[in-house]
Amino acid sequence: MTTEIRNPNTVTGGWMQRDTSRDGWHNRLEAYALGHGEPVWRMLQRHPSVRRVTNRALINSGIRKMPTRPNPLSTMTPYTSWASLIDRTYSSRHLPPVLDQEGGRPGVHEVAKLFARGGETKLCPRSTVLFPAFAQWFTDGFLRGETKEGRDPRRTLSPHEIDMCQLYGLDGEVTACLRTFSGGRLKSRLIDSAEFPPALCENGVIKAEFSALSVAHFDQVPADRRDDLFAAGSDRANSNLGPMMMNVLFLREHNRIAGALAEGYPGWDDERIFQTTRNILIVMLIRIVLEEYINHITPYHFRFILDHKIAARALWNRQNWASVEFNLLYRWHGLVPSTVLLDGRPIPLADTLHNGRMLVDRGLGPALADASAQPAGKIGLFNTDPVLMPIEAASLAEGRAVQLASYNDYRTYSGFPRVTDVSQISGDPEVQAGLRATYRSVDDIELYTGLFAEEPREGGVLGRLLGRIVTVDALSQALTNPLLAPRIFTPQTFSEIGMRILRSTRSLSDVLHRNIPEDPARYDITMGRQSKHSPQVRGSS
Repeated sequence: MTTEIRNPNTVTGGWMQRDTSRDGWHNRLEAYALGHGEPVWRMLQRHPSVRRVTNRALINSGIRKMPTRPNPLSTMTPYTSWASLIDRTYSSRHLPPVLDQEGGRPGVHEVAKLFARGGETKLCPRSTVLFPAFAQWFTDGFLRGETKEGRDPRRTLSPHEIDMCQLYGLDGEVTACLRTFSGGRLKSRLIDSAEFPPALCENGVIKAEFSALSVAHFDQVPADRRDDLFAAGSDRANSNLGPMMMNVLFLREHNRIAGALAEGYPGWDDERIFQTTRNILIVMLIRIVLEEYINHITPYHFRFILDHKIAARALWNRQNWASVEFNLLYRWHGLVPSTVLLDGRPIPLADTLHNGRMLVDRGLGPALADASAQPAGKIGLFNTDPVLMPIEAASLAEGRAVQLASYNDYRTYSGFPRVTDVSQISGDPEVQAGLRATYRSVDDIELYTGLFAEEPREGGVLGRLLGRIVTVDALSQALTNPLLAPRIFTPQTFSEIGMRILRSTRSLSDVLHRNIPEDPARYDITMGRQSKHSPQVRGSS
């Protein structure tokens, strides 16, 4: 049985054949129901009570497609011990390590060639460049390994929660570097009436006041760009234009909210204003993740809404712990085009790295609009820019170092039948030929390769297995955030002003357009290419 899938590369516009016999009848039926019958799904969403019930049913059903936390194993040991169940400086893991896999396995660099972009960027039919910009910044907050040479791939620096550490830092010392300790605000500066973070460096050296801050691979940052780096909580916030835009946007929102709280509650001290602002911003981010980001990823007509009560009695409500698989599968390098369009000018990707001046000169609103107007690349093999290829090889090596099970093993774990031929993974002749030339059989294909070899469902962004693991982990970990617990999700935690702000925020566009007083223009800010504005949903908590 085959299905025809339109080639996302709109330049060629050809057709591809993929054998869907190993998708599983239940998976095919569910995907068809969720991706068709749009009038029915719209009707369900018009009634608040019906929408809430449907929202809870779909989220619970989606999360239960994989075994829920706590996982019996972590990367500490290949067996369960008390230490391995509580030491979160190691990554959790879904499947046990598989030993002695090296016999006959192709070398890392040979496999990495499957990811290399050979010419023009293959374009995603659904996503704009804003999507990978947000995805990288968001995941940098909780999928964190050490950046030093010789690091242990089993270890993690993740806080395992969505806590905005990419803005505030991983510990109190870093946070203190960034605070003014007046009115709950973060340090910032005005450049031509526009608010930006302070400069991290002076004469190419990190300033004394920011001694606790760092930049990943600082020694590789060109000397002429160091003084344009922003002081930020994450060592990756300056890596490229995408994370820089997001960090500037949420810095402005922090200071705007702090100002509103200081005015509304004159008896509050700096510490209470700061901590309440952070609480508000964390839940704001969770709502944007669920109602804009996840809704963009899924090819469904039903749009998820934030329901802070859903996890209260759910069996999947367990302590968050990011898995090593979750860390690896989020490396969506194919999304990043080789040329970034800024104010209509094509700029090579390499020129956007560590280049804060570029954002200052363009302005936050126009830069986000540029990202929203440019198509993103397609997630998949043969679509990674040369600048990012070392990360692909390192990712493959990391998966091998922690002895991940095979792609087929993870299909079984996630509720998909094992594939028996590469034609069941992809209908792209180039992908099929590459897999056959590299691996002896489909059972030898490793998780990292298989995830990105798969084609997305019609209307989707991610492959079937990739989409399932992302959705399960993202929903189950976002919705169990402590700030969403019923006794905590109250005006006592966020204030009445904060509750009003949360109710009025469901997209990045909402955040942007109240944070560009220097720019009266109205911009089209969207992760999706198919419509000018993503539909909004109302009536959630």
